[in-house]
Amino acid sequence: MRRFISITLLSASPLLADPPVIEAASHDGGRVAVTLSHPDTGWDHYADGWRIETAQGEAIATRELLHPHVEEQPFTRSLFAADLPEEALFIRAKCSVDGWNEDTVPLVR
Repeated sequence: MRRFISITLLSASPLLADPPVIEAASHDGGRVAVTLSHPDTGWDHYADGWRIETAQGEAIATRELLHPHVEEQPFTRSLFAADLPEEALFIRAKCSVDGWNEDTVPLVR
């Protein structure tokens, strides 16, 4: 009697979740403050940064976020960024699983 074993292989592609949403971005003197929301689940998936960019996508400054904010949504973090160029600047957010978001938000001065 022969027995057959069926093996099902599941795709190893990652599940994409909602990207970080930039709720607000402002520049006051040398301080840039950004408010983000993201469905952080813990260390396995969380909003882990944002950056200031030119219209051409050149990064001017980056704020790394070192831990998840599961219980603190939305949350605001800032960085000191003196001498920003006078041109239009934008904020782009990042999460630990999906990387840099495609969308940007203008930096309000």
